[in-house]
Amino acid sequence: MHTFRRTLLALVALLSSTAAQTQNSKPLEKPMVAKSALVVVDAQVGVLAPIWESARVVANLERLVAKARSEKALIVWVQHSDDELKFGSDAWKLAPSFVPAATEITVHKKYNSSFADTSLDQQLRSHGVSRIVLAGAATNWCIRATAYAAVDRGYSLALVSDAHSTESMQFKDGRVVSAESIVTDLNVVFKWLSAPNVKTEVLEAAGVGF
Repeated sequence: MHTFRRTLLALVALLSSTAAQTQNSKPLEKPMVAKSALVVVDAQVGVLAPIWESARVVANLERLVAKARSEKALIVWVQHSDDELKFGSDAWKLAPSFVPAATEITVHKKYNSSFADTSLDQQLRSHGVSRIVLAGAATNWCIRATAYAAVDRGYSLALVSDAHSTESMQFKDGRVVSAESIVTDLNVVFKWLSAPNVKTEVLEAAGVGF
């Protein structure tokens, strides 16, 4: 009889303790998801026309824009101008298939980095963006400069491997660096790049999420 009573009391104490722990425990919090923005760099007539596999790159840019819009992600259009690419000229305009929506942002730049002397950083932070999906042209100039600038400012970066390109480079001694090798180089770099408190990734357009 005494053994039964001790067992019963132990069971009641265990149930009371479990109930108290359940009452005091907090619900599990969902992990924070980085808010993403699509940044399209220099998708302009005069920039896209001569790049390697331009038609394929434009098609992948179109896919990215459609996906970002369907997921209600912020889209930023960056347009370059300089002595060769005159502001307001036909070559300076965005390619015909790219028409920014009223809710999307356009940033004008004069340097390789889309962050240099522009409002891009301020615009992204005001919208709570912490991850940039980067695409456009040209790989070894404005894409490269913008990618490093983004990481240096603490943004995680997804470089879209099949949605950026450039032209081949020919030197006076006859050496040629192919556009394909330039694109591959940057893709490899950002696949393995390490930086504090940010994540870099290289994704194909079909696999990008926002």
